[in-house]
Amino acid sequence: MFNSVYPALEELKQPLSQDQLNILKNQLDSEQPKPTSQTQFNYAWGLIKSNQHRLQQQGIDILVKLYKQESEMRREILYYLSLGSFKIGDFSNAKRYIDSLLKIEPENQQALQLKDNIDDKITKEGLIGIGIAGGVLALGVGIIGALVRKNRK
Repeated sequence: MFNSVYPALEELKQPLSQDQLNILKNQLDSEQPKPTSQTQFNYAWGLIKSNQHRLQQQGIDILVKLYKQESEMRREILYYLSLGSFKIGDFSNAKRYIDSLLKIEPENQQALQLKDNIDDKITKEGLIGIGIAGGVLALGVGIIGALVRKNRK
């Protein structure tokens, strides 16, 4: 999925075992009805590392809620929102989150490296999209040309 050697992206490829994820979930459950922000963050991190899109999205959703509640953890939350969004292929949100983090910490090397990876992926995806659109356009022109030639006969 990732072509990068950026360590944070590589680390995201290694999901937690079900036992490890259960430990994080049990900790969250044991703190109900008001789990700490750190416990929620830890569980979201574990979900984002999953190979299941549904769990990854659930982790992102937890982080979005935390972002609205926790001004103290905004840096970490933005960073992991960007990583999670990148992992699920939501590159526009990944870029938005990392840009927000860089407004707070413009010299953050970790965030700058992640931004480079996001920008590279957006560029690559854009070029692939242009190639597909060009292929579809060429096919359409070919079909129209064939129909025009057929109608002339």
